[in-house]
Amino acid sequence: MTAQTAPAPVAPSDPRIARRARWASLVGTSLESYDFYLFAYFSAFFAGPLFFEPLGEVGANLAALATIGVAFVIRPLGAIIFGHLGDRIGRRSVLIVTITMMGIATGLIGVLPTYEQAGWFGAVLLVLLRVLQGVSLGGEWGGAVLIATEHETRAKRAFAAAMPQLGSPIGSILAAVAFLWLTLSLTSAEIVEWAWRVPFLTAIPLLAISLYLRLAITETPVFVAVKDAGRAPRIPLAALLRAQPVTIVVAVGVALLGIGSYSLMNTYTINYGAAVLGFDYYELLIATTVGGLLQLVTIPLFGAWATRIGSGLVVAIGALGTLLVAFPIYFFLQDASFGFLVGMMIIGGILPTMSWAALGGIFTELFDERYRYSALGFSYALAAVVAGFVPALTGALGAATGNAWWHPAIVLAGMSLITFVASLIAIRIRVDRDDAPEGADAAVTS
Repeated sequence: MTAQTAPAPVAPSDPRIARRARWASLVGTSLESYDFYLFAYFSAFFAGPLFFEPLGEVGANLAALATIGVAFVIRPLGAIIFGHLGDRIGRRSVLIVTITMMGIATGLIGVLPTYEQAGWFGAVLLVLLRVLQGVSLGGEWGGAVLIATEHETRAKRAFAAAMPQLGSPIGSILAAVAFLWLTLSLTSAEIVEWAWRVPFLTAIPLLAISLYLRLAITETPVFVAVKDAGRAPRIPLAALLRAQPVTIVVAVGVALLGIGSYSLMNTYTINYGAAVLGFDYYELLIATTVGGLLQLVTIPLFGAWATRIGSGLVVAIGALGTLLVAFPIYFFLQDASFGFLVGMMIIGGILPTMSWAALGGIFTELFDERYRYSALGFSYALAAVVAGFVPALTGALGAATGNAWWHPAIVLAGMSLITFVASLIAIRIRVDRDDAPEGADAAVTS
């Protein structure tokens, strides 16, 4: 370990390069989210009977929901591997690898044999491809946020950090539209026989577009400055765990609602609404799409707001608002009309989205740039592990309570409370970092 002097301020990139980096991060996370939500909708509707038929209706449904969690469980491994590479060799190179892995894995799901065709072999391959998707996701989000923010001035980073967050609603919209096309244009027999494969195969041409954009961007000036100054730790994760272990725990709490609310509303609530409450699949998909369309407006607005009042405060306001509406939403959903269902998704497009839109901004403010890729990826992945089992956990709670109306509300309220408290702590940590002498975090390196 060697003492170092404070690093010199890093000049931002040319505005044209910064804009190109934001678009590259947005398109890449959109593809990642599209691929991921394709599987979420597929699991809610078709994965159980196609791949886990011998387990019975309930068992197949739970197995299908559990495959969603598989990708989340493996995400920390991807975060460790790609975080290390991102802090050692660069953000851009790693993002090219992660998007390629995701696109190929998603495309291969579209050609898998079902249980009827190959027995359990197809289910095993499905799980393995979910593992590959999870490893990819572990390295994607942190790098996308950094490629967007580290080209910018500090004043603009909160807004830039919101741009990759747009990928989630865009991916959700595209996936919902794909399955709306299936459910409205084709019969159930046609979907089960062959048409469920089509959305997964579309990932291949979308991958080509994403690769083109990411190959066109440059490395971030922040990483270049760290590397040129010889400040990059030999083992970034070790440096992170030694320097900011408590901050990791706080960051996990900050991220929980933003990630978990998507798992609850876009996966479990769709399955619950169709199987228990009697909504038609197409109604649920339309409502989800409306909520996603609203997020295309609210996420940039909340990102701009974060540049004025701070990312941590935006996260806190969103968490508190979600806490207040969690129980009323699910109470009225029991006997709701289609209009109320859309209204629920609109609320979901506003309140939890505040915590989601400002997440990248507060994360970049919490961690030092020497190990920031590892920090963002690892913290986000740990939160995603918890969030990935939200559908299965909520389903088990529903089964234990006889699908009492409040069982999903408890889960949503619990996540909101955790994020609210964690965001207040994160604001305090950020203030302490701002008050510290410049370069204090770089005083020790591995």
